[in-house]
Amino acid sequence: MSTIKNIAVFTSGGDSPGMNAAIRAVVRTGLYYQLNVFGIQRGYDGMVNGDIFPMDAKSVANIIQRGGTILKTARSQEFRTTEGRKKAYEQIKKFNIDGLVAIGGDGTFTGAAKFIEEHDIPVMGLPGTIDNDLAGTDFTIGYDTAINTVINAVDKIRDTAESHDRLFIIEVMGRDSGLIALRSGIGTGAEAILIPESSTDSKALLEKLAHGRKDKSSKIVLVAEGDEEGGAFAIAELVKEKFPNYDTRVSVLGHIQRGGSPTCMDRVLASRLGVAAVEALLDNRRGEMIGLINGDIAFTPFSKAIKHIDSLTPGLLKIVNILS
Repeated sequence: MSTIKNIAVFTSGGDSPGMNAAIRAVVRTGLYYQLNVFGIQRGYDGMVNGDIFPMDAKSVANIIQRGGTILKTARSQEFRTTEGRKKAYEQIKKFNIDGLVAIGGDGTFTGAAKFIEEHDIPVMGLPGTIDNDLAGTDFTIGYDTAINTVINAVDKIRDTAESHDRLFIIEVMGRDSGLIALRSGIGTGAEAILIPESSTDSKALLEKLAHGRKDKSSKIVLVAEGDEEGGAFAIAELVKEKFPNYDTRVSVLGHIQRGGSPTCMDRVLASRLGVAAVEALLDNRRGEMIGLINGDIAFTPFSKAIKHIDSLTPGLLKIVNILS
């Protein structure tokens, strides 16, 4: 029998499309099970400062289609300290909160694990990050929207590349993970994809450009921002030096990848995981991230979920070489 009566939900770290759908699912599931539900503004920073308020069904009306997060998000240096976490615990206890749902990524779950260890409060996590770099789920909330944003942008850039016989080197997000670049590159027919998980062989790239199909009027190279060569501008300099006659251009997509209305996949994923998070708290679970593996709800301890995926499916890299 669960003793949980009051739960709170918050978003932390970088925003991702689908966070609002997840908030909506947590709030409405909590109300369905006759719990009192609270929202915490600006993640751990808001928790430390007591920026906590009650939420009802109306609080989450008409947000499932919105990007960003209505609860806002922020980094909190104070929560990184023992004193800051103690202050956060005292704040949530003022509202008799006895269960938390944290929506975020690696840093969010690292903080949650420490909070559980020091103050014995149940916390369940939802994977909200566009990078898709958390172990324990096939896809994170926001990833599908982000790669579709990239595909739409690259398709438009290719129109210009085709018209002017240009080589475009396009930088996408992914400081520690190249999954956005990898899937987007396959989906846009990129000639090459440079990612942190695979050692960048600039000679191989230059050779590919030199001996690629001569009848192609455009070429697209996707670079993850965390690539060891230093990103799109550094790669462009290498190409210009080797091929001064190429009309080479650089495009950095930047933060447009974080925003926008979430895709249906992200809305459904966020909704499923939000419901599961509340039910997990009622089942007396704690310290786990809820994900989806092969279509089924899966639970992964924070200690394992926060380890970035450092290897990619070899088959995806092979596909790039075959199809380019």
